[in-house]
Amino acid sequence: MSAPKLQRSLGLFQSTVLNMIDMVGIGPFVTLPIVMGLLGGMYLYAWIAGAILSLIDAMIWSELGAAYPLAGGSYNFLKEAYGKNGMGRMMSFLYVWQTVIQAPLVAASAAIGFSQYLGYLIHLEVWQQKAVSGIIIIFITFLLYRKIDSIGKIGVLLWSGVLLTLGWIIFGGIANGNFLQPLKDINTDFSWGQLASFVFGQACIKSMYSYLGYYNVCHLGGEIKNPGKNIPRSIFISVIGIAILYLAMNVSVSSVIPWQEIKGWQDSNQNNFVVSTFIERLYGGNAANIATVMILWVALASLFAVMLGYSRVPYAAAVDGAFFKVFAKLHPTKKFPYVSLLVLAGFAFVFSLLFKMKHIIDGILAMRIMIQFIGQAIGVILLRKRNGTKDLPYKMPLYPLPVILAIAMWLFIFYATGLTIIVSFLMVFGSGVVVYFIYANLQGKWPYQSKDIADEEDAVEQIGK
Repeated sequence: MSAPKLQRSLGLFQSTVLNMIDMVGIGPFVTLPIVMGLLGGMYLYAWIAGAILSLIDAMIWSELGAAYPLAGGSYNFLKEAYGKNGMGRMMSFLYVWQTVIQAPLVAASAAIGFSQYLGYLIHLEVWQQKAVSGIIIIFITFLLYRKIDSIGKIGVLLWSGVLLTLGWIIFGGIANGNFLQPLKDINTDFSWGQLASFVFGQACIKSMYSYLGYYNVCHLGGEIKNPGKNIPRSIFISVIGIAILYLAMNVSVSSVIPWQEIKGWQDSNQNNFVVSTFIERLYGGNAANIATVMILWVALASLFAVMLGYSRVPYAAAVDGAFFKVFAKLHPTKKFPYVSLLVLAGFAFVFSLLFKMKHIIDGILAMRIMIQFIGQAIGVILLRKRNGTKDLPYKMPLYPLPVILAIAMWLFIFYATGLTIIVSFLMVFGSGVVVYFIYANLQGKWPYQSKDIADEEDAVEQIGK
C-alpha cells in the first residue's frame, strides 16, 4: 500500500477564497479604530500604504510560489535560494522553527480578537475571555481535521459570511448618503511629520497586520491545481480585492462616525466595538447584535485559513528530512498533516491563554520579517543569478525595483516594532540557530557533512534537473 500524498484539489476560486479569508479575519475590525486613533484624519493613508507594500511583496511571493509550488511555501523558497546542501538548510530550518512560534501567535490573535469582540454581546470577565479563546482554537482544529476537498468547500462557506459582513458595512455607509465625505477630507489634517511617524510607527504595523495572509496559497502549493498560473493570480486578486474592501469599509464607517469621535474613544479607551456601534447608529441594537455575530464569523474564517496553511510548513520540512520526523505524518485516510496541525493548535491554545492582543500583533510581524520576508527577497536575487529567468512561470515586472522596495519597507516596519519585540525575535532566532547546529551535527548535515557527501548530493541534484 503506497504512502498517502497531498492531493491537488484546489482551483483558482477556492485558493483565492482561502487566501482572502486568511487576510480579513478580526484584524480590520480591531485595527480600524486603532489606526484612526494613531493617525487621526490621515488614517486612509495607512490602508493605502499597506496595500502598496502588499502588492510589492506579492510580486516576490508570486515568482517564488509559481516556480516552487510545494507544500510549505517559504520553506522551499529559502532552501532553493540559499542552497539545498548548504546554507539553505539552516535558513529553511530557521523559518520552520519561527513558524512553530509565530503561526500559533497568528491563530491566537484571531481567537483573542474573537473573545474580545464577543464582549459587545455579553460581558465577559478576563478568565472567561481566555476560556473562549481556547475553545475557539479547539473548534477550528476540529473543522480542519478532514480531507482537503472538504476544506475547500468549508472555506467557500466561510467566505460567503465574510462578503456579507463587509458588504453590509459598506452598503450602510453608502445608504447613509455621506459616503464620499471622508475622501474629500483626506488631506484636511495632512502633515509630513505625521506621515513620517506613520512610516516608523505603530499605525504602519497595525494596518500591515490586517493585510497579512496574501501568501497563504503558497503554503498550500502542493494542493493547488495549475499552480504556475493560479498561485500568482490568487495572490494579486486577493490583495487588490481586500484593499478595495478595506478602504471602502473605513470610508463607510467614518462617514457615519467621524474619525475625531473614534480617536477620542481610543485616547480614553472607551469603545473597542466601533463597527458594531456603526451598525447600531444606522439600524439599531438588534442589527448591531447581528453584525457582531457576523464579525465573529469572519474571525473564525480567518483562523480556519491560518491553521490550514501553516500546518503544511513543518510537514513539508519533515518530509524533506530537514525537521523532526514526527511532523511528516499524514493522516492514513484523510491525507492531511495531522501531527503538524495538532502541534500548532496546541501552541495556539497556550498562547491564547497567556498573551494580550497588542503584544501579539507586533510579535507576529517581527517574527516573519527578517527570515521570511527579507530572506525571500534576497533569495529571488540569488535564484535569478543562478538559474536565470527562462523557465519561470511568472516573472515580476520592473525587477529588481520591487525587491529593493520590499526590503527597505520591511526594515522600516521591523524597526517600528520596538526594542522589546526585536529582542524577543532575537531570542527565538538565536535558539533556532543553536538547535539547528545541534540537529545538523547529529544528522551529519551542513556545515558538518563531509566534502564527499556534499559532492554526491550536488551530483544527485544535477541529475534530477
